[in-house]
Amino acid sequence: MTDPAAQFAQRFAACPLVAILRGLTPDEALPVAGALVDAGFTLIEVPLNSPDPFTSIEKIVKAYGDRAIIGAGTVLRTTQVTDVANAGGTLIVSPNTDTAVIEASVAAGLISLPGYFTPSEGFAAVAAGAHGLKLFPADGTTPAMLKAQRAVLPRDLPVLAVGGITPDTMAQWVAAGANGFGLGSNLYRVGKPAAEIATDAQRFVTAVKAVL
Repeated sequence: MTDPAAQFAQRFAACPLVAILRGLTPDEALPVAGALVDAGFTLIEVPLNSPDPFTSIEKIVKAYGDRAIIGAGTVLRTTQVTDVANAGGTLIVSPNTDTAVIEASVAAGLISLPGYFTPSEGFAAVAAGAHGLKLFPADGTTPAMLKAQRAVLPRDLPVLAVGGITPDTMAQWVAAGANGFGLGSNLYRVGKPAAEIATDAQRFVTAVKAVL
């Protein structure tokens, strides 16, 4: 499947969770990614402020690219979009709404999932071609704000709540209109054993399936 929108839709439908592996090292890349993929995760990002992120992305793509969409987070510049593509990554995630980064991602045939917080940012991202939106930081607002935004944002546009999400808080965000979640330190942190990651990953997968 070469169409990025269709590819994202397929993987997102299988498991609407993005694993955010901030701080991941190349040595951890395969054990951590393996634990996540085996638990059912189909979307993995390595933030670019991690050690040697492009090496980690390349390793994960080679090992698990047939089972999950792999890419980068904290993508802030268009040149980084090119670097991610050169490493084999196909997912571009940002903490902000930078239309140049979104447009560069779409032009390169990659999946664009930018961060937004306000309706203005959300609509700017949509106009630039984003495949979905990342409400960030979700723990800096409330589900009520997302519910209000969902009244005007395109209904078929996936919105993920990112920031402070736990299995217990998923239901309230889904009720407000969230279609999925990005998971950071509650799922992965530097040095966390792969076995513990596997256990927590399964908890998140079970919880999201129960509320969607």
